Amino acid sequence: MIIQLKKQPAWDVIIIGGGATGLGVALDSVTRGFSTLLLEQVDFAKGTSSRSTKLLHGGVRYLAQGNIDLVKEALYERGLLLKNASHLVCNQSFIIPNYTWWDTFKYTIGLKIYDTLAGKLSFGKSMRINKKDTLSRLSTIKNGKLKGGVVYHDGQFDDSRLAVNIAQTAIEHGATVLNHFKVNQLSKNDDGIVNGVIAEDMETKATYTLNAKVVINATGVFTDEILKMDNSEAKDMVRPSQGIHLVLDKSFLPGKDAIMIPKTTDGRVLFLVPWHNKVVVGTTDTLLDSHSLEPTALDKEVDFIMTTANNYLTKKVGKEDVLSIFAGLRPLAAPKDKSEKTKEISRSHKIIVSNSELITITGGKWTTYRRMAQDTINKAISIGKLKYVSCKTKNIKIHGATTSNDKTRHQYIYGSDQEGIQSLIATNPELGETVHERLPHTKAEIIWAIRYEMARTVEDILARRVRTLFLDARATLEIIPMVAKMLAEELDKDAVWEQQQIKEFTNIANQYVLETVSLKENRIKRIENRK
Repeated sequence: MIIQLKKQPAWDVIIIGGGATGLGVALDSVTRGFSTLLLEQVDFAKGTSSRSTKLLHGGVRYLAQGNIDLVKEALYERGLLLKNASHLVCNQSFIIPNYTWWDTFKYTIGLKIYDTLAGKLSFGKSMRINKKDTLSRLSTIKNGKLKGGVVYHDGQFDDSRLAVNIAQTAIEHGATVLNHFKVNQLSKNDDGIVNGVIAEDMETKATYTLNAKVVINATGVFTDEILKMDNSEAKDMVRPSQGIHLVLDKSFLPGKDAIMIPKTTDGRVLFLVPWHNKVVVGTTDTLLDSHSLEPTALDKEVDFIMTTANNYLTKKVGKEDVLSIFAGLRPLAAPKDKSEKTKEISRSHKIIVSNSELITITGGKWTTYRRMAQDTINKAISIGKLKYVSCKTKNIKIHGATTSNDKTRHQYIYGSDQEGIQSLIATNPELGETVHERLPHTKAEIIWAIRYEMARTVEDILARRVRTLFLDARATLEIIPMVAKMLAEELDKDAVWEQQQIKEFTNIANQYVLETVSLKENRIKRIENRK
């Protein structure tokens, strides 16, 4: 799928940023009938939106903080996502292990309130289970002083896959959605009103001046950079908070249930969540003074997650057990008081209209992306930038949605596109081969990502289309040359470009490996044996 930039005098809406928020705004805008252009500087969900805890949830922690409205809104949106993106969203059961009778009482009551707030879109009723049932369902949980557990239900999903599918849905409704297209400047009319952008195609290096009735800044942790394009003296609106995750083998949590640890040594919540036959463990909440496209985990964050997990698991987690480690940044509202704890900063979204009429949407979370988009376009309408048209996205099915989907097969994430992948294999049986002995993904999925999912680099494929970088970073390092060769052939690129792809993505992938000296030596030997 190659998306061309259409030539037209002006767009109704130009969106800067291709994460969950920007893509949601693009879908909302185009389905109301507005001509819509989205520009993403790297790839869809490259930043925060591919680095989540893989949960669609109301937020049990927010309930404990008394933020009822946020929880109720998120639970409603969670229910819509289960209906509209059924191929990607799963009903996930969670167990909170209780080690005091007071905890059993507190969480039983609290989660009944959580159930009530979900209303008709509930994923299932919470209930208390005894010690025997808790140990049966969580075979690796520590037995000592365990009183029982509380079971509740929330959503689990694949974040960057949903982002790609939302992009495809927006395109199918008429939007132009471009990755690897960077906005370098805002343009204004004589009255100082923003009326477009100047952007660069990062592949061809061509520059375009693009006009629009309204420009929307949906760039997450990069929000302040766009605001400063508008006004060099603009105050910072965002303070990035880092969250990291460790990915472990399924043997650390062999059942179907996830674990939620509601209170750790510093008051954070920790999740252990089954995901693509692995276990994602996280997250942390560390305020940072800067941001980057590839944030790296701090040693203290790794130690915190491992220590906390080992306080609850009988099977000890060591650094050698970590298959992948990834860090993401949350675009939190900059706190007035720098001593304010990140867990106390509101996760609600915020829409700002600058004097130039640039609209900025920031904050929020994956679960509420659709509502954030709705509010953003409604704001553009309310200030007279667009004519009134009601929101249409509550009932729009996301690309790939299907009612019949066997989620025991790893290709379930493609939903209705599974037939297309099987057709590739039928045409060329070699594409049915797996890319690595430790990975279930086939070569056909690589080709599918290139031809139909707008993947333009090795990183686009292995980080955000087939997700191997997040599932097994060491295995991913070993398949980079093969994937680069396939990509170069599909895009008709030369050997120099192919080698550059290998070099660039190898540098990135190495950051996802939590490596001991012995593991590094073994990996080098495996690579040499493959040559």
